[in-house]
Amino acid sequence: MTSMTSLPDHITGQVVTPGDPDYQEARRVYNFMIDRHPAVIVRCADTRDVRAVVDHARDSGRDLAVRGGGHSVPGFGTGDGAIVADLSPMNRVLVDPERRTARVGGGATWAIVNDATAAHGLATTGGIISTTGVAGLTLGGGIGYLARAHGLSCDNLLSAEVVLADGRITTASETEHPDLFWALRGGGGNFGVVTEFEFRLHPVGEIYGGITAFERDDAADVLRYFRGFIADAPREFGGFPAWHLAPPLPFIPEDRVGEPFLVVVSSWTGDHHAGARVLERFRDVARPVAEQVGPMPYPALNAMFDGLLPRGLQHYWKAVFVRDLTDEAIAAHLEYGPRVPALSTGVHLYPINGACHDVAPDATAFGHRDATYACVIAGMWPDAADNEANIQWVRDYYAALAPHSDPGGYVNFASADDQQRVRENYGAGYDRLAQVKRRYDPANLFHLNQNIAPATG
Repeated sequence: MTSMTSLPDHITGQVVTPGDPDYQEARRVYNFMIDRHPAVIVRCADTRDVRAVVDHARDSGRDLAVRGGGHSVPGFGTGDGAIVADLSPMNRVLVDPERRTARVGGGATWAIVNDATAAHGLATTGGIISTTGVAGLTLGGGIGYLARAHGLSCDNLLSAEVVLADGRITTASETEHPDLFWALRGGGGNFGVVTEFEFRLHPVGEIYGGITAFERDDAADVLRYFRGFIADAPREFGGFPAWHLAPPLPFIPEDRVGEPFLVVVSSWTGDHHAGARVLERFRDVARPVAEQVGPMPYPALNAMFDGLLPRGLQHYWKAVFVRDLTDEAIAAHLEYGPRVPALSTGVHLYPINGACHDVAPDATAFGHRDATYACVIAGMWPDAADNEANIQWVRDYYAALAPHSDPGGYVNFASADDQQRVRENYGAGYDRLAQVKRRYDPANLFHLNQNIAPATG
């Protein structure tokens, strides 16, 4: 391997090495279960910095880790002995309100995007947590509150600036490198470093929504109602059912804090009176224990869980795709959901029908267009001493759901030990992805991810 000493001469941004005072902070990622020691972290100031890092990693033979928002549960934004391209300084958002588009730097988070677009009454599909990176979410598909109304994040991607493995800087769109553009919309970070995204925006003002908590004894009725409701629900509805322990918030009865509840997280982007009538139907099914629902800005909805999920928790997740929430699947949720082990842990069932189903199955690399739900068992807790027990709970829950689910799970929810499920997780387009990988990254430089091996032959 070549020396790192030549790297700073080619870099505008900050270069952090193990001897520097802020190395310990710079090397850590969102998931503190990940404890890696990279050789260098480059806080890239622009696309030329990214190209310099890519060139250096390729020529030196070092592992290359690409970090956008740093939220990767498996910690793919770092690695022992790796060179890290940290794009966090590249977080500029430029909104064109006339064209309803936004150009977003590869290091931006959804909080930055939401604030910039909301100033114009616009938004595009982001995630559930506003601190999530735009790049990782979009490249894996992009499930969020607005998906039923406006499609996945990747469905709203118009173009991408990409640094390829050979150092070329190119644009991918429907008309330029369309095969690469197809692969970027669901194929993860396998094909290059995206330094800028161009998104389609939609009119989104104040939404109507919030949290409604139900007794665990009513959970079966609420889940069965949701199953029928979501099949043809108005697309303005972007909420989901979930298991959570009640946090110490003002609307939670003090004597119920810490208890498990089946909650409905609601988001309605249409007329507020119509949204209130739709949500009232859930109250006809069961009486809520606690509720906080009303008008709020979309950025506030997207940040609603942020306080429960600070950087530094232990993370271990599993995921499944589901076409139908069968009675057997509901029984599994009723058995394991109430055992949620920590305030920060959640089990969410995100509906991905509506506008997500308008897109042809082969139009993008997101390979699960026939699913109705993307379910995640998001194990998150503060104390590493609880890792063994809580990881086992996640695995047991997943094992109970798997027989009632489709093969594969959402790639953005996969853990480090899910590499053997890569083909299933990417789904229907995997072989085509492998061909695109062979064309743009035949030596597999971009392998610190849910990795797609280049096709052979």
